[in-house]
Amino acid sequence: MKICVFGAGAIGGHLAARLAKGGAEVSVVARGAYLDAIRTRGLTVRALDGEHHCRPAASADPAELGPQDAVIVTTKAPALTQVAGAIGPLLGPETAVAFVMNGIPWWYFDRHGGELDGRRLPALDPDDAVRRAIGVERTIGGVVHSSCTVVEPGVVEVTNKGSRVILGEPDGSLSNRARAIANLFRGGGILSSVVPDIRAEIWSKLLGNISYGPLCVLSREAGNKTFDDPATVAAAERMMREGFAIAESLGVHFELGMDKRLSMLGASAHKPSILQDLELGRPMEIDALMTVPLELARLRGVETPTLDLLVALTARAAAAAGLYRMPGR
Repeated sequence: MKICVFGAGAIGGHLAARLAKGGAEVSVVARGAYLDAIRTRGLTVRALDGEHHCRPAASADPAELGPQDAVIVTTKAPALTQVAGAIGPLLGPETAVAFVMNGIPWWYFDRHGGELDGRRLPALDPDDAVRRAIGVERTIGGVVHSSCTVVEPGVVEVTNKGSRVILGEPDGSLSNRARAIANLFRGGGILSSVVPDIRAEIWSKLLGNISYGPLCVLSREAGNKTFDDPATVAAAERMMREGFAIAESLGVHFELGMDKRLSMLGASAHKPSILQDLELGRPMEIDALMTVPLELARLRGVETPTLDLLVALTARAAAAAGLYRMPGR
């Protein structure tokens, strides 16, 4: 199976190496020092289950890689417009595109059912660029749980046990194409499943992002240091409770309770990706992780006072660093 990973950073590099180990014919779209390193030395992933190395085809130009059986998009949400403009040469008639990304996805209400079915989220897909270039019919949703850091171009360090990739179709079907990708991940030594409700998985991870990311951005510390203050823990509890309320207003329910989620976040010595982006001067996923969930809260009449404050401060910090453009400015 020919699979291209579009975006070979920390998560993309890890997933590319796992797919190659699982037997896929892997290529990556990368640029700059990452591209040079992968072309010269290949990709190396250092994880708790060992070191994994592969030599994928790599290019900044998708036309050099040609049509694929599937594309795994692992870029950050602010780069999606650029992905839409470049992905065309990778798409054959049956190519599936799995968006394995953080936050609310651009396609969230497509094939959703009910009164909100088909609703657009323009902050995530301005001018329908992704919708027109890729389309919902190709789209597979994805969530990844993996604490990854690029320690040098072409080398990714994974610090957690039990990394997982969860895939799901927007319409809830358990498709053969999603199962084929999941099988390759499992063959590469990473847990992977196809689920009938990918939106629940999106929210399950987002609840951590939305109650953990803003506090870590403002503290400039990882979770274990950010959460060593009772006032911070109390704020995170309120934020997560508000996040639960937004999700439930959209028909999403959870089995894992808030206390266990908070204890997991507070034990982590890994800096969340949004803080890594701030420190490295990369565009920050403020909309997908923070402002769009609050847009959905307003849509459903859910009050979110703590999130409103912390998200506003985080957005301003990102804007002051030149890594986010405030709406209307």
